[in-house]
Parts: sequence; structure tokens; C-alpha cells
Amino acid sequence: MIVAGDPFEFVRDAPLFIVPRTIEQLRAFCDGPKLADLPGPNPSPERERLAVALDDLATRLLAGIEAHPTKFWVLKQFQQSLETMQKEDAGTREHVGTELERLMDIVGIDDSDGLVAYYLARSNS
Repeated sequence: MIVAGDPFEFVRDAPLFIVPRTIEQLRAFCDGPKLADLPGPNPSPERERLAVALDDLATRLLAGIEAHPTKFWVLKQFQQSLETMQKEDAGTREHVGTELERLMDIVGIDDSDGLVAYYLARSNS
């Protein structure tokens, strides 16, 4: 059931075609650098904290995407991570959005139907 104002209200589900290369790219994402362009005088602690959250997301995707190869399932995983990042400043959330776009490209999602923008535009500070 979708509640009014639910960010999933406009998400159009679609099957994803998960092939071995998809899994390889998700693993490479986990192992690779993230948030390299994060601004600030010393973004290392912030970068490390957010990289852990992005790694957690990629790990969840690796663990379940073959059993749940749908856009809706992947975006539900995104939602869990996005909810934890709402207290970040707008610039940081923008960089996180870039990393999420990388993940969407890997799994074959062209558009989050506004879900990512919904969370990145909001702030719980």
C-alpha cells in the first residue's frame, strides 16, 4: 500500500537484467574510491563515513539483486541509505547523488522517477 506523499508513489517498477558483469561492477564499486570530489578543508572523516554507507548499500545490492532483479527493489535499498543521509549538508548530498547515479548505471536503472531527488532535496536538520 502506498501512502499519500510516499516517494514511491511515482516509481515505475521494471525488471532489471542482471548479468555477471553487473555483479563484477558492483564489486568494483565496493572496492573502489567514492566521493573523491567531496569539498571541504578536510573531508576525510566525512568521506570515510559516507563511503561506509555507500559500501553498505552496494553490499545489500550484491546480496539480493539476483533474487530481486527489479527497479523497485533496488530503489528500496537506496531509500534505506538515503534516509540515513538526510542530515548531511546539501553539497554533500549532491555528491552522494552522483555516487547513486553510478550505482543506477551499473544495475541498468535510467531514472529513479524522482525518488533520489526527493531525499536529496530534503533535510532533517
